[in-house]
Order: sequence, then C-alpha cells, then structure tokens
Amino acid sequence: MIRSFHVADLFTLANAACGTGAIFLAMAYVSEGGPSKIYSAGIVLLFAVIFDLLDGRVARWRHSASPLGRELDSLADALSFGVAPACLARAVGFTGAWDTAVLLFFVACGISRLARYNVTAEELSDDSGKVAYYEGTPITASLGLVLLIVVLVAIGRVGDELPGGVWTVAGGELHPLVLLYVLSGALMISKTVRIPKP
Repeated sequence: MIRSFHVADLFTLANAACGTGAIFLAMAYVSEGGPSKIYSAGIVLLFAVIFDLLDGRVARWRHSASPLGRELDSLADALSFGVAPACLARAVGFTGAWDTAVLLFFVACGISRLARYNVTAEELSDDSGKVAYYEGTPITASLGLVLLIVVLVAIGRVGDELPGGVWTVAGGELHPLVLLYVLSGALMISKTVRIPKP
C-alpha cells in the first residue's frame, strides 16, 4: 500500500491528521473545558487547508496525480472540513435535536459535494487537465464556520449563551445560529454557484 503513495499523498494524509486532531480537541473541550482546545482546533484546521492546497500543487508539479490521490483528498477533506466543523459546533452547544439534524445535513452535503466533484472533474477540466471552476462552494469554505465557533468561544457565547437563544420546534431544540450550517451545506451542493478554481 505504501508503495502506491506519491509525495502529494503525504500532504493529503497530513490534512486528514489535522482534521482528526481537531475532532479530538473538540472532544477534549467537552470533557475538560478551556477555550484553548477550540483555539487549537481552529489552528489545526488552518494547517489542514494549507496541506490541502499543497497536495494539489505538489501533484501537479511532480505530474503524479492519481485516482488514489483524488480519493484520499476527498476523504481527508470530508473529515477536516465536514466532520470536524460539525463536531466543533456540537462541542460549543449546538446539541438540540434539530441542531443535530442540521449538522448531519451539513456533513452529508460536504460528502455529496466531494463525490460530485470526483465524478465530474474530468468533464469540467480544460485541455491541461485542470478544472476551471467549482460547482458549488468548496468544502474548505466551512473554515468560515470554524472561525465563527472560535469567536463565540473567545467572547464567551457558548452553551446556554449562544446568540439567538434556543427555539423549541416540534418538541426538539434548535439554535437559530446553526442555520448557517444549512446555508453552507446548501451552497456546497448548489449547481448554480460556480466559483473559479485558483
């Protein structure tokens, strides 16, 4: 298996390690408290983005892109920019039944967006093999939500103090702020939103 890896794949695995680390930090925040856990998770996910950018550049530079690398990249991105931001939201207090449904929707949208990209990348690419634009926002845009979580922790607006309070809808709790995750998920799977790829 290791012989199948290219240099770029090591950056992809580093991305996945960062996503896993952020999830561990979210769990540590729930069990131990302390804002430093969430700040550290934000920094770790920033490194995940850097590794995500580097893996593509290294693959193109070394002309070593492969189907394995593409699948690895999608799995790492789903972990770092889908599951980890959802775990951070849950850690800071988005724990109602409707909050949970929204976070599951967000992760499902992220996974769907990555799968669609893998399937359509070939037909969307130009003569050089590079994809000219993203259909839907890239999953890495979820870093905006991570930044929001970090700010909420910094100003002490977590748990019962989440902005917007909590609503009871059909017997389940919903923090209205979690609807930003619905927006993010919907933009990721949109076919009308097209963003030029750098």
